Order: sequence, then C-alpha cells, then structure tokens
Amino acid sequence: MREVFQQELREVQDRLVQIAELVEGAIRQATVAFGSSDVALAEQVIDGADAVDQLAGELDEQTIDILARQQPVASDLRLMVGSLRMSSSLERMADLAQHIAQLARYRYPESAIPQGLRKTFAKMGEIDIAMAEKLVALLRTQQPALIDEIRDLDDALDELHAKVFEKVLSDKISADATGVVDATLASRYHERFGDHAVHITKQMNFFLNGALQ
Repeated sequence: MREVFQQELREVQDRLVQIAELVEGAIRQATVAFGSSDVALAEQVIDGADAVDQLAGELDEQTIDILARQQPVASDLRLMVGSLRMSSSLERMADLAQHIAQLARYRYPESAIPQGLRKTFAKMGEIDIAMAEKLVALLRTQQPALIDEIRDLDDALDELHAKVFEKVLSDKISADATGVVDATLASRYHERFGDHAVHITKQMNFFLNGALQ
C-alpha cells in the first residue's frame, strides 16, 4: 500500500509539472503576441487556456481522492494541501497569460503597447518567462535555491510595474485613453503573474520546511 501511495504522490508532482509547462508556454506565446501584435499567436494562447483548466481540475480531484483514502500526515499532507493551492495559482497564471493575449487581439492590427513602453514590456515579458521556467524546475526538482531566484525576479518585476504607472501618469508617453488603459492592464497582468509565482514558492517552502513564508 505504501508503494501505491508513493506512486500517487509522484503522479501529483508530475501533474503539477505538466501544468507549469503549459503555463510557461502560454506566457511565452502571450508576450510575443503582445509585443508583435501577432493575432494568430494570441488566439492560440486564448484557445489553449481550457487545457490548463482541465488539468488543474483533474489534479484537484485526484488530490482530494488521495486525501480521503490515504489520510496522509507530515510532509505528505503538506504536499497534498500545497498541490491544491499551487494548481489554483497555476490556473490563474494561465488566465493572466490569456488576458495579455486578449489585449493583443483586441488592438489588432494596432499595437497594444504605447510608444515609450516597448522596452519595459519586453523586459517584463522576459522576467515572466524566466519565472515560469524556474517554476517548472522548482516543481520538478524541489531545489530550495530556486525559491529565492523566483522571488528576486518578482522584485524586479514589481519595479518595472511601478515604472509603467509612473510613465503613463506623466507626459512622457504619447497615447490615447485606450492605450493608457491597455498599458495599465497589461502591466497589472504581468505583475499578478509574478505574485502567483511567489505564492507557489511559499507553498513549496511549506512542503519542504513546514513554514509558510
């Protein structure tokens, strides 16, 4: 029975990695679509969001079933509880990638990025992609060092998010009201993507050390 339980735990971990890989692909495509006004790529991101929702739902059902049958304790219980919370964050991250892609689609054939913010949004996209890559590695390897690396990236993302607001509120950006709204929303989506990544690091730290921080 113990061997079966351990196999079930590995399946939970594998499913988390699978969902995180889909999220990584989604944010990678979304940032490209947003930066280049690639409507076809944006549509791929939007259409692909259902796959993450389905996998996250299946993972939650599997986790709840294991909890009911096995009644795990200690680190195994932390993994089960954490997996429910992490799948929720991953699902939300996929939604945020979808929102970024939707902005690109709505503004097509024009760009959703006002002049003067292209480099900033390119950097925000790079950071989100790097965070997603490190999340995949963290869920696969459970290496504690990755937790700090993800949090450092989030700090850099927060700084860029603040700069976007500073610029759109100044006269340095030439954009109509729609452009300002697009930039504000896009920056918020990137920033929230990072927040959910940090939430996952907290759950992983809870699993590894029993401390939610």
